[in-house]
Amino acid sequence: MRMEMFVRALMRRDFNRAKGHLEKLMKLAGSDEWGRGYSRAVEGIMNALSDNDPDALIVRLIKENNREHAKELLEMYSELAAQEFRDEYEKGYYTAWAEFLKAYLSQKTLA
Repeated sequence: MRMEMFVRALMRRDFNRAKGHLEKLMKLAGSDEWGRGYSRAVEGIMNALSDNDPDALIVRLIKENNREHAKELLEMYSELAAQEFRDEYEKGYYTAWAEFLKAYLSQKTLA
């Protein structure tokens, strides 16, 4: 639920509201290795979008509005998060991406 609110705020380019949701997501994730990986991912997503970084995966994905590519990425990040040999930081990082993409794809209209 919180991730969906974060995504909606980002899609509206309401970065002040997105920052509030980001802070709550980071608090929920915790400060262990998994939580630090998760936090790093959501911070990176928000920073790339607020800076409109043309080299960032998320900026390109949203500009292209390519649902199929987003679904492929969701599958890939979900698989990476589930791999047992990954350390907790990586699992948190990939989980955040998977949750973000799932929430992104659930939006009725994409950017």
